Amino acid sequence: MLQNVAVIVLDGFSPFEMAVPCEVFGTDRTSDGLPRYEFAVVAGEPGPLRSEVGFTVQASAGLERLAEADLVVVPAPSDERRRRAGWSPDLLAALRATVDRGGRVLSVCSGAFVLGAAGLLDGRACTTHWRHARALAALYPAAKVDPSVLYVDDGQIITSAGTAAGIDACLYLVRKEQGGRIANAIARRMVVAPHRDGGQAQFVEHPLGPPACDTLAEVIEWMTRHLNQQISVNELADLAAMSPRTFARRFVQETGTTPQRWLTGQRILLAEQLLEETDETIDVIAERAGFGNATALRHHFRAARSTTPMAYRRTFHRTVAAIDGA
Repeated sequence: MLQNVAVIVLDGFSPFEMAVPCEVFGTDRTSDGLPRYEFAVVAGEPGPLRSEVGFTVQASAGLERLAEADLVVVPAPSDERRRRAGWSPDLLAALRATVDRGGRVLSVCSGAFVLGAAGLLDGRACTTHWRHARALAALYPAAKVDPSVLYVDDGQIITSAGTAAGIDACLYLVRKEQGGRIANAIARRMVVAPHRDGGQAQFVEHPLGPPACDTLAEVIEWMTRHLNQQISVNELADLAAMSPRTFARRFVQETGTTPQRWLTGQRILLAEQLLEETDETIDVIAERAGFGNATALRHHFRAARSTTPMAYRRTFHRTVAAIDGA
């Protein structure tokens, strides 16, 4: 269970990437009925620890604090610090020890280079910001670097791309460990999207010419309200006043994924909510979420979440959450 989180600060750290896990895990939201994480900011090397924009922080704990963490987050260092490398042997040993005892390590952006230096990316699928992917692959050839995705879950090692993808990876882990209700509530407090699929493209292209319509927001909002219906690209294209080919291309440009993949992702989220918060049968949930039948729901749910709807309900249903919180 995800309860204890430590965030490592390195000299030359990037403020935004360091703040991401602090905001997700370090903010006390118990007044909203959300869990409180045991949280600490850890000095990853001797100070002073300067940000890449000039201010200095004093970490509250040393590397010994990592020994009790369920999750250790390694935010991005600055480009200059990344190139200089020379990471503390004690830090690298502590990261390896975290994995050896069953904990998780999550990197944000170029924090993946620290994981690579610790040998934690060898033989694993991973990612980093697309600008650094080639350098990461060259430096750690045993790593399976995918520069095109937002984040990668390879068991105990989770790597994410730049800036906001770190939020996605953190909320993904909360959702995986504690359910959609908690992840969605944290996302609402942060005013961010509750879920972006890890396989979504890092780089979303924008058309050079003027768009055929101001935005696809109205169409996407319509899709959200009609998840229980069978929706075709032709129907969506008509709503957007575009040809099917133009609509499909524009949708990928504006969202980073295809209409069908977006619909499937949203339907999975709706199914999770219904599994957590209602006592409806799997057949009814499959119909309400737009999958049509329980077989289709199980197929897509397992592909997306690596578990079955019933197993998810046993873990995250509101009655289980109430018992766990008692």
